[in-house]
Formats: sequence, structure tokens, C-alpha cells
Amino acid sequence: MVKLIAIYRKPENVEEFDQHYHDVHAPLAAKMPGLIKLEVNKIYGTPMGESDLHLIAEMYFETKEALVQALSSPEGRAAGKDLMGFAGKVVSMHFAEVL
Repeated sequence: MVKLIAIYRKPENVEEFDQHYHDVHAPLAAKMPGLIKLEVNKIYGTPMGESDLHLIAEMYFETKEALVQALSSPEGRAAGKDLMGFAGKVVSMHFAEVL
């Protein structure tokens, strides 16, 4: 199993970001073919106090090929376009294998 991890730093306007993420972006991402699970985590701090992170989203797929196909699909492209429009400055994306 593999996953696409999106790590979001704190945006300038948290309320506006959260509304768009939950009302628009997450539903778009959830439509990607082959997606097994979408897990969203809100960061509230670190062992040392404050964190510069806001959210971590993990999207699980059965195989690397399924992940690539999902990103290349019309649904994946729509989610990617939306992501760059509202979070391009605060997001980093990573591929990971579940061990």
C-alpha cells in the first residue's frame, strides 16, 4: 500500500482555508479513482510548543500505479488544479510506502 501525503503550513487566513479545504478540496480529492482512504489531521502543536504546520492529509492507494493513475485522472487533475489555486504556497506533497 502507498499514500500521497499533503503537508500544509499555516495559511494566512485559517478560517477561509479550512472552509475551502473541507467544502471544496476534500470532496474533489475523495473522487479520485482507486482512493482507499482519505485521512485528514489537524496539527495543534509539537512537544516543544507551537508548530508552523496546519494540516496533514494522507490519501491511501493499493499500489504506486494506482496512485499515478489517480493523479492523472480527470478527478485527480481537478483536485490538483484546485490545490494549486488555494494552497499552492503552503503545501508540500510526498509519496510514501506503508510499511
